[in-house]
Amino acid sequence: MSLSHTYVVIMAGGVGTRFWPFSRQTYPKQFHDVLGVGRTMLQMTFDRLADICPAENVYVVTSQEYYDLTKQQLPELSDHQILLEPSRRNTAPCIGYACYKIAARDPEANIVVTPADHLILKEQEFRNRITVALQATQESDLLVTLGITPTRPDTGYGYIQFDDSHEGEVKRVKTFTEKPHLELAQAFIDSGDYVWNAGIFVWNARSIRRAFEAYLPELHEVFEKLENHYYSEKEAEELLQQYPLCQSISIDNGVMEKAQNVHVVLSDIGWSDLGTWKSLYEVSKKDENGNATDGHIVTHNTTGSIIKTPKERLVVVEGLHNFIIAEFDNVLLICPKDQEQKVKTFVADASTRGLEFV
Repeated sequence: MSLSHTYVVIMAGGVGTRFWPFSRQTYPKQFHDVLGVGRTMLQMTFDRLADICPAENVYVVTSQEYYDLTKQQLPELSDHQILLEPSRRNTAPCIGYACYKIAARDPEANIVVTPADHLILKEQEFRNRITVALQATQESDLLVTLGITPTRPDTGYGYIQFDDSHEGEVKRVKTFTEKPHLELAQAFIDSGDYVWNAGIFVWNARSIRRAFEAYLPELHEVFEKLENHYYSEKEAEELLQQYPLCQSISIDNGVMEKAQNVHVVLSDIGWSDLGTWKSLYEVSKKDENGNATDGHIVTHNTTGSIIKTPKERLVVVEGLHNFIIAEFDNVLLICPKDQEQKVKTFVADASTRGLEFV
């Protein structure tokens, strides 16, 4: 496998509303040190892929407003490696832009696409699984995704049914099911032939272009029109003209659910999408009372809570059980963990009080 033809695309343009008040329009969660380890989610994603390809082959797709944050956190990247979307159009246009740009420079490119804000605890095993996928896509017309063994019937994830009739680590995908209801999710888990869709993809440049041409022809047309401008001074100007023409659609709905050459690599990599406060609590270290704390915090008669507050502030918590307490930049959230689905409502309420709160 040639490292010189291996590329990584990191998607870093989302806002992550469910992680409010830390994740804000001006400072989304991928740019935060969510785990308190001294590296942001974006930096951790970059770090874990350092052995997969050289730094000059890493591309970050983000929003124009996050250029400075990206440049500050990944100074290794040149400007042509930071792709700035003029507007958010879901994952298919984001991925298309990056893959077509890479293909314009290297038609032999073999590409890993990953979100910037996922947690992977077993990093070496992750690299092993990515290598298996890259070896499969290097010469073959395959679209590969990593599949995570489900630990619970979660209705917030997409499920992949795979064909286990053939030996080998790269298995053919039968069906995609996006966010099933609880009973169906439980049935999937009981069957043993479904895995979670981690949203981490591997393919070569020719295969993904062929898929866009077949299933998303309007997007294919947009990015093909830009081919003469990639890596030039006119790229941003032309992109500004063309990008609004892109349909807002996910890569799952636009390509993966339709294509016949989709395969999955089963992966036990300690994965979490860290989409919510509860998911952060689940992977965090806890004290003897089951509290996950980050900050200058004293607890009394408090259990099962996640408390993340500024280190310069002393916070004393008495008598709370299974709560989220989170403070960041002029917003304090106090909410029972089992009510965290209301966070989007809280954000909507906050927006009526001024943009500085969202």
